[in-house]
Amino acid sequence: MSTAGHEAAANAPTAGEYIVHHLTHFNSTGHAQKDIIDFSVINVDTVFFSILMGVLGLFVMWRIAKSVTSGVPGRMQAAVEIVLEMVNDQAKSIVHSAESRKFVGPLALTVFIWIFLMNSMDFLPLDVFPNLWQAITGDHHAYLRIVPTADLNGTLGMSVGVLLVCLYYNIKIKGFGGWMHELFTAPFGSHPLLYPVNFAMQMIEFLAKTVSHGMRLFGNMYAGELVFMLIALMGAAWAGTATGVFLFIGHVIAGSIWAIFHILIVALQAFIFMMLTLVYIGQAHEAH
Repeated sequence: MSTAGHEAAANAPTAGEYIVHHLTHFNSTGHAQKDIIDFSVINVDTVFFSILMGVLGLFVMWRIAKSVTSGVPGRMQAAVEIVLEMVNDQAKSIVHSAESRKFVGPLALTVFIWIFLMNSMDFLPLDVFPNLWQAITGDHHAYLRIVPTADLNGTLGMSVGVLLVCLYYNIKIKGFGGWMHELFTAPFGSHPLLYPVNFAMQMIEFLAKTVSHGMRLFGNMYAGELVFMLIALMGAAWAGTATGVFLFIGHVIAGSIWAIFHILIVALQAFIFMMLTLVYIGQAHEAH
């Protein structure tokens, strides 16, 4: 091996450094934030790719709606009609108010498509966008993560949005007074001594729903992203040796199998988040 090759190998990141670098966000501070809770820091990559996928989803749906035909539908129109019918059926079975479904139905459809697109960013080659970003910035230590749903800030932000919608429908359906009465009298009854316990249980329920809603999506997508990184490291072990050859073959096989399996995860996690959104909004319509 040449001297330049030895230097390149010596300067190459370790497996741990590679993974840590790929798990670090490009944020508003311009550098890595480690073990610091700072709500003034914004993960710019999460915001950018979330908006990009949202705009892409809206554009595709708009184009399909514009070209819809009553005759034999094209593949894209047929796919959208299947998804639309599925979401509509789920909304009807959970949210029984036809007036509410005028908003909740499109909301559920938007949530499903948006999260599906954000999850699908995980299928893009792991190093392409980070390397491109490093080339643009001229900084070999520049950070970039392209899967918004693998960021807890993003998924909790969406679950908080669902919480706000639930609070809105609690007040709209039951009235502010009716909702306040429910907060203090459910689930254990209307005895004054039970008011504090009932209120505490209601707050815990709202908190648990919101946190678990966001954590479920984040945990699955974060784990999937991490597995892709570990598989990528197998391919990086290629060095012309017998061990390197076997690791590269394992990289190709494992990567193909995981990518196929991950298609199910991507769609399933979008469906679960959408279903929980409908369930929580449906519960907001129910009186105790």
